[in-house]
Amino acid sequence: MIDLSPLGTERRNERTLALDTMPVPDLLRAMNDEDHRVPDAVRRAIPRIAQAVERVAAALQDGGRLVYLGAGTSGRLGVLDAVECPPTFGTDPGLVVGLIAGGERAFVRAVEGAEDDPGLAATELDAIGLSRHDAVVGIAASGRTPYVIGGLDHARSVGAATISLACNRGAEISDHAEVAIEVDNGPEVLTGSTRLKAGTSQKLVLNMISTAAMVRIGKVYGNLMVDVRPTNEKLRARAERIVLDATGCTPEQAHDAYLAADGHAKTAIVMILAEVGATEARARLRSARGFVRDAIG
Repeated sequence: MIDLSPLGTERRNERTLALDTMPVPDLLRAMNDEDHRVPDAVRRAIPRIAQAVERVAAALQDGGRLVYLGAGTSGRLGVLDAVECPPTFGTDPGLVVGLIAGGERAFVRAVEGAEDDPGLAATELDAIGLSRHDAVVGIAASGRTPYVIGGLDHARSVGAATISLACNRGAEISDHAEVAIEVDNGPEVLTGSTRLKAGTSQKLVLNMISTAAMVRIGKVYGNLMVDVRPTNEKLRARAERIVLDATGCTPEQAHDAYLAADGHAKTAIVMILAEVGATEARARLRSARGFVRDAIG
């Protein structure tokens, strides 16, 4: 039997030993108190997270992809972050990829034993054509998932950038990545249930990696998501508001530029700020590698 006792995520939490006897309000306050510990744990890991962002941004600028790799909750969080990138940043669906042990069906139903196969991730990475231009983030709350370790080893063998994200100190997967992020949240409210604090911290870190990397490759102007893909009425209204906020123009000017730019907020912003037409704005953005500040300078 595997000895999980050394893992911090498997320790019993001294503050919740009587969880089953607590009145519901006290139980919820205990959970809330534990959740408050998570942001500080993530903050302590920022130096390593910053290194991860630089490697991911470099991969994307080199024509590569960001690939998340995990099992169970960790895998689902990677998939979740990946699927949110196209609407938020206007990226191609293949630019940020989420792989979960057991395949897509494992997102909604556990696939027993999939995470224990170290060769499975290598097969799946080969299937998406992993190359040295890509960056792979292996996610495992325990820090010992064979599927993730096998994937990181395979990624290193092809020359891809490798990053690990674990929720235990001295995690095994840390030895299999160039950049090792370890977020020590302390023991869970419910012993071993890493969908709780560990999952919350992983979500925060993945938010940081993808968002900061997209900032670094020109997908953001100020704090505005100028490459937002307006696929519904709410997002179309948001895109026009972004043009308005970025330029200080009138609502009518924002609307007209947005239409002339075929619904691309970034192009509309350059049109207004540089006082050029849509064709020239697109050319400026291509020349500036998508960075609005450079395109209007």
